[in-house]
Amino acid sequence: MSRLQNAWDEFTTELDYVVFGAGVLVTALTVLGFVLRQETTADLMDSTNEFLWSNFGWAYLLIMFALIVFVGFLIFSPWGNITLGGDDEEPAFRFPAYFAMLYSAGIAAGIVFWGPAEAIFHYDTVSPFLDAGSQTPEAAVGAIQYTFFHWGISAWTAYVVLGIPIAYYGYRYDAPLRISTILTPWIGLDNLDRPVAKLVDILAVFATIGGVAATLGFVGNQFLTGLEWTTGTSVGDLTTVLVITGLTVAFTVSVTLGVQKGIRRISYFNLVLFLVLLVSTLVLGPTQYILSVGTQALGGYINEFITMSFYTGAGAAGGGSVADWIGEWTVFYWAWWFSWAPFVGLFIARISRGRTVRQVAVTGVVASTGVTIPWFATMGGSAIFAQQRGRADILAVVGELGEGAAGYPLFETLPLGGVLAAMFLVLVTTFFVTSADSSTLALGMLTTGGAREPSTINRVVWGLLIGALASLLMVTGGVDALQAAAIITGGPFAIITLVAAVSVALAFGDRESMFLREEDDVSVPGSDEVIDKDVADD
Repeated sequence: MSRLQNAWDEFTTELDYVVFGAGVLVTALTVLGFVLRQETTADLMDSTNEFLWSNFGWAYLLIMFALIVFVGFLIFSPWGNITLGGDDEEPAFRFPAYFAMLYSAGIAAGIVFWGPAEAIFHYDTVSPFLDAGSQTPEAAVGAIQYTFFHWGISAWTAYVVLGIPIAYYGYRYDAPLRISTILTPWIGLDNLDRPVAKLVDILAVFATIGGVAATLGFVGNQFLTGLEWTTGTSVGDLTTVLVITGLTVAFTVSVTLGVQKGIRRISYFNLVLFLVLLVSTLVLGPTQYILSVGTQALGGYINEFITMSFYTGAGAAGGGSVADWIGEWTVFYWAWWFSWAPFVGLFIARISRGRTVRQVAVTGVVASTGVTIPWFATMGGSAIFAQQRGRADILAVVGELGEGAAGYPLFETLPLGGVLAAMFLVLVTTFFVTSADSSTLALGMLTTGGAREPSTINRVVWGLLIGALASLLMVTGGVDALQAAAIITGGPFAIITLVAAVSVALAFGDRESMFLREEDDVSVPGSDEVIDKDVADD
């Protein structure tokens, strides 16, 4: 009884009641809106999204490209030498564990869910950017090229830009690990409890809850679709709740084990299974076709990256339909990455102690993209090949059962298809568990004022809340609306990532030059203390 009381006391003592209460209240009101006025709430979310796509799609594109340029600057400038911690501090995690955790948290189950599905969509409904007809060889190359674009360096940039200043202030100046820490250059370390800082953290809580619950809905849908595909029978509400409950229990148990025992071990498992499934599909599938189409698509991605990054469809034939395609795909993804930036950026900050800025940027953007591109080339290329050659009508299956079904008919066309399908289902589940682990950890940090090891009760509370929310929305049909709510929060976080970039510039640069000289005097934000550091030797 005393242990339980101590745990409860720890939970109540560490809690930031304003951020915690506001996050729970906003989430509860949103859920009530879905349950009591489901159609009205969904229509409101859809119209808001459409308004953002139509009127501010250009802003999402511009901001994302600006962040990509900034990360490139961090990699190649002297700022890349700066250590996120003491100058001689060793990294908190060895590189294999660091990369596995970063990749598992950042990409989550989305890469598995969309791996076989997105390219087949673009193959059928071709991007207006490409001069190709539907289901033609040119459309196949363009389809994979666009999956590279949506899931490549752009997808990872916002996470890194947000994580670096939080880690820098947190490990250099002992600032709290929370999103509002990026405001340090403007309000100082001693003023991070101001209303504007609370507002940033509350928005981060809401975005994280919405994003993770929606992803849990995706995973639950894919799992249930697999049951329907293999058994031939549809599942009811009870099965849906049981599946979501099982996933919730899995990641809640994992998160109670902490980063070292829970997240790190599952991340290792994820990466190994991911690579085994990738290599197996490449070898057992249409290898020559995958390598040929993937290579050409990669060339198109590199060659046309800047043009694609600024393409809005303005003045193109087709008018509104062109803008709709850009809004429903590219702008959707950019907003989605921005809405996920709070918890992924915070998690990156949590595990990056002792790493240099360059190591974080290269690992988070370049290395992660280097693993993602072969996956989409292999899964997307295999799906298109099966559709082209009439080995499986994946488009018909997706039209009937949804995007989550794309992988099952694909693997049926390959040797050992049953084994590959089972691996696929396990992978999407364990990827989600890791992502849910990192998000509940981030929620704990946000709602405790930046505690680096939130109490077990705090993590369990958020895990159960996310699971209960996802179960309710799966049954009531509100997952799409919640996803829309998470995307809407991407707008404010697009601005916040720009603030984070400026925060980095103010932290690393002196008042005379954007580049650090060999020795600079750097003042500690919020105090009169000045330290002298040799950045070149960092």
